Amino acid sequence: FDLVAPRADALMESLRATGYSLPDAVSDIIDNSITAGGRNIWLNFHWAGADSWVSILDDGRGMSESGLIDAMRIGSRSPREVREPSDLGRYGLGLKTASISQARSLTVATHVSKQRGMNTRRWDLDHLASTGDWQLLNVPADVAADDVQRLSQLDQGTLVVWNKLDRLVGDVGSDNARARRQFHDALRAVEEHVAMIFHRFMVQRNPISIWLNGQAVRPWDAFLADEAATQRLSSETVGQPGAEITVTPYVLPHHSRLSGEKHRAAAGPAGWNAQQGFYVYRNRRLLLPGDWLGLGFLKEEHYKLARIRVDLPNSSDHEWDIDVRKSRARPPLAHRDHLRRIAQAARNRAVTVYRHRGKTIARGVRNSSGFVWQRHVQGNRVSYVVNRNHPLVRDALMSDSGGARGLEQVLRLIEEYVPVQQIWVDQAEGDESQSQPFESAAEREMVAMIRALYHALIRTGLTHQEALKRLSATEAIGDRFELVEPTVENLLRETGVE
Repeated sequence: FDLVAPRADALMESLRATGYSLPDAVSDIIDNSITAGGRNIWLNFHWAGADSWVSILDDGRGMSESGLIDAMRIGSRSPREVREPSDLGRYGLGLKTASISQARSLTVATHVSKQRGMNTRRWDLDHLASTGDWQLLNVPADVAADDVQRLSQLDQGTLVVWNKLDRLVGDVGSDNARARRQFHDALRAVEEHVAMIFHRFMVQRNPISIWLNGQAVRPWDAFLADEAATQRLSSETVGQPGAEITVTPYVLPHHSRLSGEKHRAAAGPAGWNAQQGFYVYRNRRLLLPGDWLGLGFLKEEHYKLARIRVDLPNSSDHEWDIDVRKSRARPPLAHRDHLRRIAQAARNRAVTVYRHRGKTIARGVRNSSGFVWQRHVQGNRVSYVVNRNHPLVRDALMSDSGGARGLEQVLRLIEEYVPVQQIWVDQAEGDESQSQPFESAAEREMVAMIRALYHALIRTGLTHQEALKRLSATEAIGDRFELVEPTVENLLRETGVE
């Protein structure tokens, strides 16, 4: 039988259903810019209702006319073709499929130097539908004039313009407030995604700069590598020579060791629970942000501090089942046991950090009297009781005021009604937005607390030095350890004790 070439409009319309999200589609175009050696990448989202457009401009190596025509072909390169190690592409589909998944018109303008002039080509799905033929236009879309002018001022570079944004905008007017909000919400989603996917390119020795509507995109480091409290576990190399992968587990700090702003930022686009797991990179480009890779682990609250970096070469695409959108990765059978073992070790370390509620200085103190709550296990039941040996609690119970029995009853009532289930729900759904101990306390309140604790410790028979040491390991002063010594010194001066 005869093979008949498909109608241009039929094939292009079918390729729109590849499943790209807007952030994925933008990232695929950025891949091309980075592969072309671009050092600056400008993303611009222009709102004009149904006439809105998106442009992506870079200062990388441009293309000749023949190179551009080849790049506009569907499947212009075989996925089996050996590529440069730094090449972020694979299928020869990304530019076209990513673009038409969002827009009915794709313009690409490029030049290798100002002297050699501009090369421009455009796919327009409406034009293909009207002609039924593979007609690649050589004029840009009308909306692209300003962006083409910006490109012409660069020594070299490439411009990609999407218009007729039927998936993103539709046919609304520019005064449609709801559609405008959705457009800008989509812009923020793109920013978060790009900051995560290309983080390592933006912090390398010769960094790449990415701009969104004139503002620099700030890289998002999933591993909080610059935080002193982050634990970087030993890296392992897995696989055969020439196809090795490198696996590096991280355990992020407990939220008490981060400022509120840093804790919120570290949650990432999907939130703390969703961002746990493996982060699969190919040539330093993030493919999969936070996934347990089908290794039998669930995303659970108490493992959310575990994030594991996996670095693949681009020669591993087939082995790891990398898809066209570069948003899926599946480990080969030969690696699964190694990855499962590494993940289990990281999860064990993460749950230890997650359950820790004391301060680092308290770890070296055997006496547990500094903690307000104690975990009590009886059979298979867990409960939480107020620590009767905490200095302030013990001091109150031993008081001669006659109210000790009443205080004991109050403590028992509090213990019986600890809202464990509600706390769990708030932690899981509220992204741990609850306040930290003494977060809003004024300094005078903290000073009063320290003074009361010091007196309580002295009444137990401790010396001044012993009381001072115990204070520094006592839970009940938040993170305000810097107030302990000056407060005690003032107290001693007031009482005339040397």
